[in-house]
Amino acid sequence: MDKNQTNPAKILILATLSGGYRGADGVGQLHADYPPNTYILPVVCPSMFREEFYLKAFERGVDAIIVMFSGSDCPYKDGASKTADIVNRTYPLMKELGLEIDRLRLAAICTVCTTPFQREVKRMEEILDNIGPIERPFSLTPAVQLSTA
Repeated sequence: MDKNQTNPAKILILATLSGGYRGADGVGQLHADYPPNTYILPVVCPSMFREEFYLKAFERGVDAIIVMFSGSDCPYKDGASKTADIVNRTYPLMKELGLEIDRLRLAAICTVCTTPFQREVKRMEEILDNIGPIERPFSLTPAVQLSTA
């Protein structure tokens, strides 16, 4: 049995209440499944989460993060573009820490997107099968300057 089978990589999904979370709920209503190492955090809008959140999630045991929202379901002004900006600012910080940027993805998932929801989770599982979980212990270094914006 390999390392991934005994301790599967953890996938965190930030799912908007009015989009991605409803897609996940639809998967459950269909009695379809997705890997048990997937954790769904319902959120109002992913633009609430700054770069620090993603990096600290990686530090604390999460191996991959998928941000699922339709782009138009955020109640905050310019939420979609702010989310994209935050994720794009996170990628260079991940590189500086030696983390593959494939570990963080934005995905457009709407209220009825059950198949795309499952496809995104499966895609991330495949990515993690190739790159593996983050080697622990892993910690943020003082050299990484986190945004205060």
